[in-house]
Amino acid sequence: MNIKTIEDIAVGDTAEFSKTVAENDIYQYAGITGDFNPAHVNEDYASKTFFKTRIAHGMLSAGFISTVLGNQLPGPGAVYIRQNLSFLAPVRIGDTITAVAEVTNVNTEKNRVTLKTGCFNQAGVQVIDGEAVLSPGKHKP
Repeated sequence: MNIKTIEDIAVGDTAEFSKTVAENDIYQYAGITGDFNPAHVNEDYASKTFFKTRIAHGMLSAGFISTVLGNQLPGPGAVYIRQNLSFLAPVRIGDTITAVAEVTNVNTEKNRVTLKTGCFNQAGVQVIDGEAVLSPGKHKP
């Protein structure tokens, strides 16, 4: 387990995680959250929308940001304080989404790290833009 304390983190540090969104991911997310919006789970309905097909839940892709923050930077033991998100483009079944995080501020006194966060599809199109504030873990095993 790679636990980073505030002393291990510097402005400019980056991390990323990629995943291809499968149809099953959308159904599982709907089942877990109860969000059965037909834009996500009903192809007939979705074909009549602006996007012309089903799209993944925005928060499914945003969850990939949480994966980066909780597993890599700051990593295990970190506590999520705040996250803002702007959803810029749709994520479709089969898209490979890469979540990225870059440290923009380290506040040692308050044990807080601010990170620029985002998600990009396989074509390099940014689908989510955001900023997160976390409190890194304080103890290494």
